Amino acid sequence: MNTQTTITPVTSAMAVWQIAPEPGELTAFESNPIDRNAAAVYLGGLASGSRRTMRGALDTIAGMLTSGRRDALSIDWSALRFAHTAALRSRLAETYKPATANKMLAGLRGVLRAAWRLGQMTGDDYTRAANVESVKGSTLPAGRALTSGEIAALLDACASDPTNAGARDAAMIALLRAVGLRRAEVCALDLADYNPADGLLIIQGKGQKERTAYITNGAADALADWLAVRGSEPGPLFCPVNKGGRILRGRLTTESVYALLRKRAGQAGVSKLTPHDFRRTFVSDLLDRGADITTVAKLAGHASVTTTARYDRRGEAAKRKAVELLHVPYVKRKATGDEPRGLA
Repeated sequence: MNTQTTITPVTSAMAVWQIAPEPGELTAFESNPIDRNAAAVYLGGLASGSRRTMRGALDTIAGMLTSGRRDALSIDWSALRFAHTAALRSRLAETYKPATANKMLAGLRGVLRAAWRLGQMTGDDYTRAANVESVKGSTLPAGRALTSGEIAALLDACASDPTNAGARDAAMIALLRAVGLRRAEVCALDLADYNPADGLLIIQGKGQKERTAYITNGAADALADWLAVRGSEPGPLFCPVNKGGRILRGRLTTESVYALLRKRAGQAGVSKLTPHDFRRTFVSDLLDRGADITTVAKLAGHASVTTTARYDRRGEAAKRKAVELLHVPYVKRKATGDEPRGLA
């Protein structure tokens, strides 16, 4: 069936939407001016890291809705109705894992809310369009927790580097392990945010939310060694270091943090890891040692303990230990050397 339903939205932009029931594809031909774009308003209220992620998600959604003709900032979001968002949800569920699809739907709801607040949608149109169910299902948790041996190997790799980059990277790894920082938070740290006298560290978190952490034992020692070569000049706590080992003015990027960790992991013989794995390790280890999940959520800068629970990787270790309680009475075969090996 190829019949199409044309909907004329109640906005001044007068965009015309078409929905083809079979592919679930929508096409828009005109959009609101950028200063009235609901996506711009929504994205403006997010932290920089979240803004990049959600901008990409909204660009993808806009492309789905318009056969690739529009992006998030050139589409009239106020023209969306339930028929469109329901078709979009179906497409997202078919294309992405549940967690990713639901994150994209959350961004869509945020944009629709902005359109309503801008007076571009009636309350009824907004409520109906945003009232799409989340995608059900579950996937294995992303990332992993690092072992103490892996962290020690990473620090040993840094110790083997006599340049200033070795001292900087060791301090950064120690801080990631001890505080569970996000990459963007590492980059945003200034020298003034750290007080070596009492170990207090002020962290600029997501959504302009500040939190505190305390740097102790090995992490404090690693930071002290880095500060001894960095000096006391105001500015970023972690600075770029050139190939000659010279410390440069400026601030590290999130991409450079990822690159230096990948480099140290290769030197240490540690399997693939991401900066966020340190954060998962931080949460898992604190919970494993009996810390209250509410306290851990505050230390991690999570607004909800539900988010903190998703970082917990203790469940996999518990499952492995449980399976090891079972005994399989298999006796290992002795090879005679006469049997052919491999596929025929």
